Amino acid sequence: MAPTPKSDFLRIIMERGFLADCTDLTALDDALIDGPVTAYIGYDATAASLHVGHLLNIMLLRWFQKTGNRPITLMGGGTTKVGDPSFRSDERPLLGPDQIQSNIDNIQKVFARYLDYGDGKAMMLNNAEWLDGLNYLDFLRDIGRHFSINRMLSFESVKSRLDREQSLSFLEFNYMILQAYDFLEQYRRYDCRLQMGGSDQWGNIVNGVDLTRRILDREVWGLTTPLLTTSDGRKMGKSQGGAIWLNGDMLSAYEFWQFWRNTTDADVGRFLKLYTELPVDECDRLGALQGSEINEGKIRLANEVTTLLHGAEAAASAEATAREVFEQGGAGGDLEIVTIAADALPVSIIQLLSQTGITGSGKEAKRLIAEGGLRLNNDPVSDPQVQVDAGIIGDGLKVSVGKKKHRMVQIG
Repeated sequence: MAPTPKSDFLRIIMERGFLADCTDLTALDDALIDGPVTAYIGYDATAASLHVGHLLNIMLLRWFQKTGNRPITLMGGGTTKVGDPSFRSDERPLLGPDQIQSNIDNIQKVFARYLDYGDGKAMMLNNAEWLDGLNYLDFLRDIGRHFSINRMLSFESVKSRLDREQSLSFLEFNYMILQAYDFLEQYRRYDCRLQMGGSDQWGNIVNGVDLTRRILDREVWGLTTPLLTTSDGRKMGKSQGGAIWLNGDMLSAYEFWQFWRNTTDADVGRFLKLYTELPVDECDRLGALQGSEINEGKIRLANEVTTLLHGAEAAASAEATAREVFEQGGAGGDLEIVTIAADALPVSIIQLLSQTGITGSGKEAKRLIAEGGLRLNNDPVSDPQVQVDAGIIGDGLKVSVGKKKHRMVQIG
């Protein structure tokens, strides 16, 4: 097909860096022109919140709706009982039905920030609706016979696990069949013709495309997004302090804002295209800023992403707090940034004070702590034996002495 697709959806996602692969890009482009098209992305309820690693595909659904199509967010009430083995080294812990439902209830809250579910514009489904009532023998006869074990073993998500001689249970092996059946069932019920997901789901998606064609003789498509890492090699969605959750009761809007504010310089332009709706030219301009000016891009990124998830007021509040705490050093004063290598951790609080230059000696540091003059993230420290590790530093640890002496410790 031509380098620039005809449909708005494909043109936008290709410009912004969302596209990894597609089963038939030309046919999908034609269908989108004739549109609207219904597409889905599935989310298993393995935790009480999704994290930043899921945000790329949530934005993909948002663009899909903004270009006149109908997105489905499919909750994995059924498939979570099995657990996706894709690129995992071991089996997921099995969750009970009450925990799965509780997780789904929490996860659903986030999608309302990104998609319009009014008047059927977007749909929220749960695959337990059709998976829980399956008759095993009928399912094997009607669906299982369309799957080749030889082909299933060749998929990289399975092959990599077996090559490492790590156990793959029969339960997990069924996952890709159930996901394929999800696609078939949604086509039957809602004329859903496109499944999207991360590139680690390519094998599962292709299975669903093939199954729908075999049973119903209908053309459907699969589309994947790249699996993102930061420029320094870290997996998106993780930080030194743990997962960057999307639910506000698991991670505050301020901490979420700080995660984006701490984006590596090299990632600013790319992340602006993927996680905001700013024009591509503006994303490129902000991403190309050099030196201290790149902070303009980072603050814009943090504000835009936080506004989408938590609202404009929360974003403005986070920025104001950050300016007070970090840029102005609290009640006046300056803030210096100090980087510590990850392999140098943990360190004692005494060593940390020395390395940051905030005290001149260990003796001074102990006296400072004894007199109550030291604060970490504004909390007083009274124990000179405290060990500071990556979890404590997280995305940034503010070390303060008095009102005007501050250091921001980051892992580099």
